[in-house]
Amino acid sequence: VEAGCVLADLQQAAAEAGRLFPLSLAAEGSCEIGGNLSTNAGGTAVLRYGNARDLVLGLEVVLPDGRIWDGLRALRKDNTGYDLKQLFVGAEGTLGIITAAVLKLFPRPSARATALVALESPARALELLSHMQGACGDRVTGFELMSAFCLSLVAKHFPATRLPFARTYAQFVLLELSDTATAASLDAALHEALAEASERCLLLDAAVAASEAQAEALWALRENIPEAQVREGQQIKHDISVPISRIAEYIAVTDAGLQRAFPGVRMVTFGHLGDGNLHYNVAHPAGGDEDAFMANASAVSRVVHDSAARFSGSISAEHGLGQYKRDEILRYKSPLEMELMRRIKAALDPQGIMNPGKVL
Repeated sequence: VEAGCVLADLQQAAAEAGRLFPLSLAAEGSCEIGGNLSTNAGGTAVLRYGNARDLVLGLEVVLPDGRIWDGLRALRKDNTGYDLKQLFVGAEGTLGIITAAVLKLFPRPSARATALVALESPARALELLSHMQGACGDRVTGFELMSAFCLSLVAKHFPATRLPFARTYAQFVLLELSDTATAASLDAALHEALAEASERCLLLDAAVAASEAQAEALWALRENIPEAQVREGQQIKHDISVPISRIAEYIAVTDAGLQRAFPGVRMVTFGHLGDGNLHYNVAHPAGGDEDAFMANASAVSRVVHDSAARFSGSISAEHGLGQYKRDEILRYKSPLEMELMRRIKAALDPQGIMNPGKVL
């Protein structure tokens, strides 16, 4: 495909051929493949299929000196030297311009089963993830963590939203299985696994979608969080990752640190629990001065990022560095890592003309 292909159009073309291109994210109706690859996009299906990097077989790239590298190979195995395509995936256009790609397609699932699960804590969510993967294997396609505050924002700013539970719980997981098996067998597997989880006290309640429309409504809860944040007002946003096993501890420690430093802040925490990626966003205290709070953005981000580093995590899981985090990354990457990155940049783009001022 060419780099200007819109992600949703690629998904549709794959579907018409009876295949699946699994990269899926909120902007899929407008974002283009070239950008997806240049930023190593993630999305909601990374748990099963991986990031954009994992979906690429070959690339065509225009180099800074104007030459075109034709690496459009459809090979699953090619051990004949450095894997050059991976230099350009996630490089944010700083090493060359991706103009075309050979991408992996997968068997198109014939069924999916979706549930919203209520839990008492992120720690229980991790236990549920382990349980579901043990019970259902790689049929677990989505596992999205959302706090009660996230869903309250969605309900507030999308008045037509209907939550499936009569009471409020602290945490929620949007869980999805997909398979080429029949819908009945997949639903049975989901119900059985959730029943076992309930017996083990891993969950407090669960709502299983009984139709495609109900499944879409459950996914709308997750997908409307970013827009609900915009309507609520300014927030200090972060895109961190930590080892999956330490997510619950990270949330507890970092929440406490922020409350000590900035009493009353509201945490808008959601994300891809199954791959260790959290959108860890901080809103001003209720009734507080929004502009005054936003003036503390650097100090708030320092707490969040320092905590991620202490947990052996990353300050940018899927959004890249760009210009905003270009200087911030110097605090967290070793001098040797930065030197190696600069050497690669100098070798491919000695004049610094490719997306200047970004990443480095």
